[in-house]
Amino acid sequence: MHKIGNTMVRVFCPAKTVADCFKYRNKVGLDVALEALRDTWSKRRSTLDELWHYAKIERVAKIMRPYLESLVT
Repeated sequence: MHKIGNTMVRVFCPAKTVADCFKYRNKVGLDVALEALRDTWSKRRSTLDELWHYAKIERVAKIMRPYLESLVT
């Protein structure tokens, strides 16, 4: 559990959290989702395979694909 503002947020794994940010991008904002992706990738908290795995589970793979491809190149 992490406290963000006045809200307690449950974080299961960084890759799932990134996928959730993309899933709820209309509520939290695309900029938050992109920042989460950049932060997770730069701090090496998850691999590309983990990010892709959770993107498919959360059904946001088509949305995340261009951003994941930009990380690799």
